[in-house]
Amino acid sequence: MQTLSQLRSGELAGISQLKLSENLSTFPLEILTLADTLEVLDLSHNALSSLPDELAQLSKLKIIFASQNNFTHLPEVLGKLPKLEMVGFKSNQITQVAQESLPAQLRWLILTDNLIETLPNSLGERPRLQKLALAGNQLTQLPTTLAQAHNLELVRISANQLSQCPEQLLNLPKLAWFAFAGNPFSQVKCTNDNNSDTSSVPQLPSTSYTLKEVLGQGASGVISKAHWNTPQTQFPEAIAVKVFKGEVTSDGYPQDELQACLQVGYHPNLVQSLAQVNEEGYLALIMSLIPEPYQNLGLPPCFNSCTRDTFAQDFSLPITLISNIVKQMQDVFTHLHSKQVCHGDLYAHNTLFDKQGNIIFGDFGAATRYQMLTAAQQHKIQQIEQRALKHFIEDLLSICAKEDKESAAFYTLQNLIE
Repeated sequence: MQTLSQLRSGELAGISQLKLSENLSTFPLEILTLADTLEVLDLSHNALSSLPDELAQLSKLKIIFASQNNFTHLPEVLGKLPKLEMVGFKSNQITQVAQESLPAQLRWLILTDNLIETLPNSLGERPRLQKLALAGNQLTQLPTTLAQAHNLELVRISANQLSQCPEQLLNLPKLAWFAFAGNPFSQVKCTNDNNSDTSSVPQLPSTSYTLKEVLGQGASGVISKAHWNTPQTQFPEAIAVKVFKGEVTSDGYPQDELQACLQVGYHPNLVQSLAQVNEEGYLALIMSLIPEPYQNLGLPPCFNSCTRDTFAQDFSLPITLISNIVKQMQDVFTHLHSKQVCHGDLYAHNTLFDKQGNIIFGDFGAATRYQMLTAAQQHKIQQIEQRALKHFIEDLLSICAKEDKESAAFYTLQNLIE
């Protein structure tokens, strides 16, 4: 992170990326001195409510972040930036998005956790649009023009006020990662069938365990190692606990994540849910502790890859291991959809593996239960997630060991994709 004093002194001349967080209430016009080089501008965690028309001078700007500020509308000047392709205004108080505010080259739009009720038709008229994050707003409908967004691959519309399933999204040819829980149309009615009854999962008090060291955290909560406060006969001794943050995340409501986890039930390649904690102001999931030899299979997408996973430099796997991983993920896919749960985030970076190629798949933050949809809609949801599985296999083949790329097993997996 840089400082405003560095910018004013000329110390930052010629930089391509700038990040300022100094409780700014007005846009520092000194930023315009970087017009010839600036490509990434991050003004998150300030007190800004507007951007000046002079911002249009940043003709090389590709990415702008202004999350956690005081904007009530998406600035129209953004639409005047010729190369701008990524816009992130998460956690403001935005109620209005004008047609003119969406840049022509828009590829990635993040408006999570705002107060937006409607979106302009111009959103569907941005042919490069790949990633759309709208969770945690007040949307009652989506533009019908999104049916034209043929390059759209990832959509988050959870935690809104949509009363009908947006059919214009279900038919998109490239959509592969879709989260839509927490809307009126996606509410699950209580029934006695196996797919929707999560009440049989034990509920325990938070006093039954003590949290130890943190193992990791994501948008929806913090996962810690834990130990039982009293001896247990019903559950394994080694456990981890995910404590949800209790607020809307980039994927939706924590309660929806918890219910999806419980509905999925047991599978040997899934993080095993043991019990739930549902107390006032405290929501948690008790899980089996994953053995130490497991490591992350992939890394999350970057700005350039947008929706596709990345991998550590020089990381590769033999085709035998890849084939074993794919077989297990196919089985996980079948299990999830037999339980009528769309994971919404089927990625290598949400997958752990060991040296033998055994996998454990998790992170249900974007998961959605979909038994409330019609049979035709359910089929389209399965097709969407099938594309994510296809990309998962493609990404693994991209890191296949060089000596295995002419093997029969490699071509078998390629044919599977096709």
